[in-house]
Amino acid sequence: MNKVPMTKRGETKLREELADLKSNQRPTVIAAIAEAREHGDLKENAEYHAARDQQSFIEGRIKEIDAKLSTSQIIDVTTLPKSDKVVFGATVKLMDLDSDEEITYQIVGHDEADLKALRISFGSPVAKALIGKLVGDEVGVTTPNGVREYEILEVQYI
Repeated sequence: MNKVPMTKRGETKLREELADLKSNQRPTVIAAIAEAREHGDLKENAEYHAARDQQSFIEGRIKEIDAKLSTSQIIDVTTLPKSDKVVFGATVKLMDLDSDEEITYQIVGHDEADLKALRISFGSPVAKALIGKLVGDEVGVTTPNGVREYEILEVQYI
């Protein structure tokens, strides 16, 4: 089975969500189902059906997180040897050569990607173009609006 890379932060967030689902949300929905059953006829009991739908969602999410954690390879970027090379988990400062804007991205796993937080998936076009490159390299990234040129200014393992 292929392992999927995930940062330590991503693993922590998934484990926290899993703990919340198992210890808080699951018991709450079980109690809601029990209470709805006390109201009688289950065929026309909207509270019962809503609680069952919620239970189905929670159980599905628990299985999904368990599967992700079991197939993940956790990478703690802070323990990697420092270098000028872009690797998974690295935080990369770039200069957009077309607009002279600086932008900083962290390359993370698929589930951790959040463009607003400037975390991009290792499978994204930008990350694919950056991985393996060194500080000072110029990288072209194909976008729907054409090729964007970036220069790698700094690589951090934070």
